[in-house]
Amino acid sequence: MNWSAILTISFTLFAVIDIIGSVPLLISLKQKLGGINEWKATLVSGGLMVLFLFTGEAFLSLLGIDVGSFAVGGSIVIFILGLEMVLGVEFFKSDGDAKTGTVVPIAFPLIAGSGTLTTIISLRANYDEVPVLIGILFNLVVVYIVLRSLDWIARLLGPAGMIAVRKFFGVVLLAIAVKIFATNAGGLIR
Repeated sequence: MNWSAILTISFTLFAVIDIIGSVPLLISLKQKLGGINEWKATLVSGGLMVLFLFTGEAFLSLLGIDVGSFAVGGSIVIFILGLEMVLGVEFFKSDGDAKTGTVVPIAFPLIAGSGTLTTIISLRANYDEVPVLIGILFNLVVVYIVLRSLDWIARLLGPAGMIAVRKFFGVVLLAIAVKIFATNAGGLIR
C-alpha cells in the first residue's frame, strides 16, 4: 500500500472538493432548503465519483479522448478553480437554485462537480485505482462530517478563517494543476 500516494490523492481531492470553503454556501442552502439530508448528499456524490473512477476512461474512449489529453484539460480546469479560490473571482457560474434539493446542487455539482470528476480522471492517469478509491472514500467521510457539523464549523472558523482556508487550498490547487499538466503534457506533443 503506497501511503504517500493515498495521502497525495486524498489531499488533492480535499482541496478540489473544498468542502470547508463551501461551508458558507452550504449553510445558506441548508437554510433555504430547511435542512440537508447529509447521508443522501454523501452517497450520491460518492456514487458519481466512484462511477467516474471506473467508467471515466471508457467514456472518454467512446468520445475518442485519451486519458493524458483529459488530464491536461483537467489540469487547466483545476488551475482555474485554484485561481477562483485565490483571487475570489467566479469563473464558473452555478444556477444557485436551491429548490431542487439535496442532490442538486449539493451532491452535484457542489461536491462531485466537474472539477472533482476531472481531478479523479487526472489522478487516475497518474495513480492506480485502489489509492484513488481510498482517497475518495476518505473524502466522503470528511464530507459527511462537515455536512453534519456546518453550524459548528462556521462558528469555529469565523469569516476571516473561512477566507484564509479557501485561499490556502486555492494555492494548493494551483500547484497540483501545474504538476498534473507537467506530467501529462509531454506525451501529447509529438
